[in-house]
Amino acid sequence: MRVRGPMLATLAAVGFAYAASPYITLYRIGGAIRGGDTKTLEALVDWSSVREGIKEDICDLVVEDPDSKAGGNLPPFGASFMRGIASSSIDQTVTPQALLAATGSHQQPPQKELRGADVHVRWAFFDGPTSFLVDLKAAGQADPIRMEMTLHHGGWQIDRVWLPADLLSAQGDRT
Repeated sequence: MRVRGPMLATLAAVGFAYAASPYITLYRIGGAIRGGDTKTLEALVDWSSVREGIKEDICDLVVEDPDSKAGGNLPPFGASFMRGIASSSIDQTVTPQALLAATGSHQQPPQKELRGADVHVRWAFFDGPTSFLVDLKAAGQADPIRMEMTLHHGGWQIDRVWLPADLLSAQGDRT
């Protein structure tokens, strides 16, 4: 019966570590942004997956939104052409370096406290055993930015970001 106590303590410690790990990853991402650490951002964000998701969202917005300035209700050729334009723009702008440039982190020494883009976690919770969702509230944005983190090889990584429609349409207007 003496084995039960240490076993329960071990299980509780493992459960606590698992439950805390995505929050620790969010903290590390925030620190990397404030400190201008591109290596950490590259490790904690699956940039190719994030870029693909944003491309899909922009194309869906342009193709399905009849009021869009980019043409709306495009025929198949127009949709594929729009996807190519969006792909090029997104590939160049959705990078760790661009994120740091947008938050101003590269301009100040890491020891100085930065507010970055003034983005705060609105809520964060597990969506499944290997999926964690985060809603971010950005200053001046009515809708949240949603991120999905998944558990890869024992560590959490952002692999999908959903931007509010106004940010997507602004990106689509630039392409």
